Amino acid sequence: MVKFFDYMISQKSQILNLLFQHIKLTLIAIVFAIVIGIPLGILVSKNEKIRKYIVGIINIFQAIPSMALLGLLVPMLGIGSKPAIVAVVLYSLLPIVKNTSTGILGIDKNIIESATGIGLTSKQILYKIQLPLALPIIMAGVRISAVTAVGLMTLAAFIGAGGLGYLVFSGVQTVNNIMILAGAIPACILALLVDYLFSKVEKSVMSKYSSSKSSDKTSKNNHTGIKVCAALLVVAIIFTSIGQSFSKNETIVVGSKDYTEGIILSNMCSDLLEEYTDYNIERKMNMGTTVLWNAITNGEVDVCTDYTGTILMNCLKEEASGDADDVYNHVKNELDKEFGINVLDPYGFNNTYTLAMEVEVAKKYNIETYSDLTKHSKEFVFSPTLAFENRADGLPGLQNSYDLQFKEIKSMDGALRYQALKRGDAQVIDAYSTDGLLKKFNLKVLEDDKEFFPPYYAVPLVRNDLLEKHPELEEILNKLSGKITEEKMIDLNYQVDEEGKTPEEVAHNFLVEENLISK
Repeated sequence: MVKFFDYMISQKSQILNLLFQHIKLTLIAIVFAIVIGIPLGILVSKNEKIRKYIVGIINIFQAIPSMALLGLLVPMLGIGSKPAIVAVVLYSLLPIVKNTSTGILGIDKNIIESATGIGLTSKQILYKIQLPLALPIIMAGVRISAVTAVGLMTLAAFIGAGGLGYLVFSGVQTVNNIMILAGAIPACILALLVDYLFSKVEKSVMSKYSSSKSSDKTSKNNHTGIKVCAALLVVAIIFTSIGQSFSKNETIVVGSKDYTEGIILSNMCSDLLEEYTDYNIERKMNMGTTVLWNAITNGEVDVCTDYTGTILMNCLKEEASGDADDVYNHVKNELDKEFGINVLDPYGFNNTYTLAMEVEVAKKYNIETYSDLTKHSKEFVFSPTLAFENRADGLPGLQNSYDLQFKEIKSMDGALRYQALKRGDAQVIDAYSTDGLLKKFNLKVLEDDKEFFPPYYAVPLVRNDLLEKHPELEEILNKLSGKITEEKMIDLNYQVDEEGKTPEEVAHNFLVEENLISK
């Protein structure tokens, strides 16, 4: 518990910034969901013919897995807040639409007949009778959607929109429970605050239809609560937006992949650009490989870090041939020609894929190489990352090269596979050769004796259109050229994965130690 509070205090600036981002995104999504959902609910309650179609479509969106929906929205809307907001709005519609229509349809028909009998129009009946009577049910739907939206918005971190999900998913990747709690606990508190706010809104609106003095007193108290909560939300929005009002001449967007090493390297690039330029540097971290690649090719990200082997096989869809220099030169030429992306000088280390096991298990079966593993693979459960199972330079190619036939393949996300290995749920996992978690869990790294995996030298990528306007950026980013060895990268990852330091802190300290930036 002490470590948790120490972390919260030391990282309060980052946590507050992510919290305000989360509040802003959630508030926008909730407002849109209400503005769209309540009219739709009224519409389906009045028209039975279209009811099944509208509710059916909303049900379909509700049934689509959240990550799949984000994946579908990113190509259409890009990365950042837009797809995250749209996804949360779509997921939030069902309770609002259903509760609105149910509340209206559930009103006693005798009341409607009486209202019609005294000469009220359909619009007057809706606003004076149906909506007031249905309000408790409508607000229940709104409150459910609002609280759910807070949790769903954590997914925004996957596509570079920020929010508390950044801490949650970074904590999962690094097996850091303190970081997970630092994101989850504020999200829970925010969900309770949102539910409280809407309960006050509900009571305030209901009080308008009550004529008693006690209701008038309650209404005043409720209005005070609403004003306080609303003021906090407005301050949050202003806080997150004020930087844009006073931004510098130009914004350079730096993106990263969704694991420790990628975040560290992209923070190094960001710090260098902030040190040597006057541009506004926007950091969009923690994106999946495909999302980040699409973002830089579409111009939504200007600078990022990638690996020559990944680009060659996963992006260019080509087989590896030649040595590391051949791969680098080929990738550099192809990206410049086909995508308008400049591949700068390598950082200095090769972070290739590898396979890892518990030391005791490897000793028991006398396994040192991938070929040794082939002899016993039918006895083992393999737990790769989700990406590794489906990449040409991953499991499919590896199985063809070594004829690996595992007893079972259990794919899972990131650092969870390390925990599976420790629990004995799996005996073999994929890993990156510079993973800090290899050192943390003291694992046996097997030798790729047939040299299946191509060289994965880490390189900065920069869009050509940015370099044409600001050619000095190439020299700035190339200050990292040859500065990071494999041993150093393992140590940097270890500082985050085991020692609990943030990627931002580790990146900054490294640059200071190398005299690349001032303190």
